[in-house]
Amino acid sequence: MIPIYKGEIMMKPLVKTILIICVVVLSISRYCSAGAASEPYHLSSGQTVYVPVYSNVFSAPKQIPFNLATMLSIRNTDMTNSISATLADYYDTKGKLLRRYYQNPVTLALLESTHIYIPEDDKDGGFGANFIVRWNARKEINAPIIECVMIGAKSGQGISFIGPGQVKKEDTK
Repeated sequence: MIPIYKGEIMMKPLVKTILIICVVVLSISRYCSAGAASEPYHLSSGQTVYVPVYSNVFSAPKQIPFNLATMLSIRNTDMTNSISATLADYYDTKGKLLRRYYQNPVTLALLESTHIYIPEDDKDGGFGANFIVRWNARKEINAPIIECVMIGAKSGQGISFIGPGQVKKEDTK
């Protein structure tokens, strides 16, 4: 007969996995329902977008950093017009500019996508890192999807989630 305590130890990873899945599903459903409550589509000829980046998240009671790889994704959702990504600046937790990724505008044809990858071992950004992305088009079009995908795996555990971009007004004086 197998002692009960072994069964309890075996259940812990399963319980953690189930909890992580529940949190991800709830987050996705909340994100999707928030979008459904607003306009069905958004037209714009250009925007500045703040995109949260989590270079790491803290785990365990001792707040041990769990490093994550990050991919900024810019997706032209318009089926007839191109867009230009004119700025993709990466800032750290304290708001210090770390890197400028576009020296020249990057043109995305209809339904084209591009990305910027930050590896898991790049810890410069920290927990509160972010991108500021600017894009424009020649006329009002369907706004692109701009978001970060964070992913990491360690010791048989994996985590992944999305940080959606948020449109910002440029001059808030």
